[in-house]
Amino acid sequence: QVQLGESGGGLVQAGGSLRLSCTASGRSGRTFGSYYMGWFRQAPGNEREFVAAITWNGGPTSYADSVKGRFTISRDNANNSVYLQMNSLKPEDTAVYYCAAARSRFSVNSYDYDYWGQGTQVTVSS
Repeated sequence: QVQLGESGGGLVQAGGSLRLSCTASGRSGRTFGSYYMGWFRQAPGNEREFVAAITWNGGPTSYADSVKGRFTISRDNANNSVYLQMNSLKPEDTAVYYCAAARSRFSVNSYDYDYWGQGTQVTVSS
């Protein structure tokens, strides 16, 4: 089992920046570096949507069109962590942000992810 814990959310004005962190813990028989990692978000009344994903070695990444050029996903396998740097934030970025881990697939689909964090709230004021 893998536990994921997000941090770094908060209230920021439009145009500002936040850096979300997600740290993995627990015993799974696998190293953190073997998981594909992703960030998703869910705004009130909306379905959970893909934000960004990164392969096990930090190589290829993928972003939703709505955040491309503004958000950057990265990982530090030595510290069991994945990050989401969010710049030029907009009010429409307001949501609960979740990190997730996938055992077998680099994916933009939430159903491919096996473990989820509890989420961290990001609120962008206009």
